[in-house]
Amino acid sequence: MAIVFTTNRLTLQPLQLKDASFIQTLVNTVGWLQFIGDRHIHNIEAAEQYINKILANQAITYWAVTLIDQPTTIGLITLIKRTYLDNKDIGFAFLPQFEKQGYAFEAASVVLQHCKLKLPIIHATTLADNISSIKLLKKLGFLFTKTIEVAGESLQVYSC
Repeated sequence: MAIVFTTNRLTLQPLQLKDASFIQTLVNTVGWLQFIGDRHIHNIEAAEQYINKILANQAITYWAVTLIDQPTTIGLITLIKRTYLDNKDIGFAFLPQFEKQGYAFEAASVVLQHCKLKLPIIHATTLADNISSIKLLKKLGFLFTKTIEVAGESLQVYSC
C-alpha cells in the first residue's frame, strides 16, 4: 500500500474508487489528451474500471493530490515501473485550473524525496513538445538522458 504524504498545501493519498469522478474529468482535459492520450473514459463506470486496473497492478502507484484547506482533488502523481525503462518513472497530471501554481512541483518533490531513499535512479518520460513538463522536470533536478521510441512515439527520457 502506498504512503500518504503531506506538504504545507497538499495531501497525497493513494488513488481510490472514490476518485472516479476526478479521474473522469482529468483524463478528458486537453493536456491529458494531448500529452498522455485518450483513455476512452467517458463515464463513472469506465473511471472505476480504470482505477481498479491501476490498483491491481503492483508496478503502478498513483497518488491523488488534494488541497489541505479544502477537499478538492487537483491532480495525480504517479510512480510506474514501465517495461521499456530500467527504473521507475514518475509522472504528474493536474487539472488546468491548478497548473502553474507550484502544486505539481510540491507534490512531486515529496514523492521524490521518499523514493530517493530506496531507488538509485528515477526516470520521467515526456513528449518533446510538452514544454511545461520539461521545465518542471528540470526544476526537480532531472536531466535529459536519451530519446526512445515506444509504440511509434518518440519519448524523451529524463533521469534523476
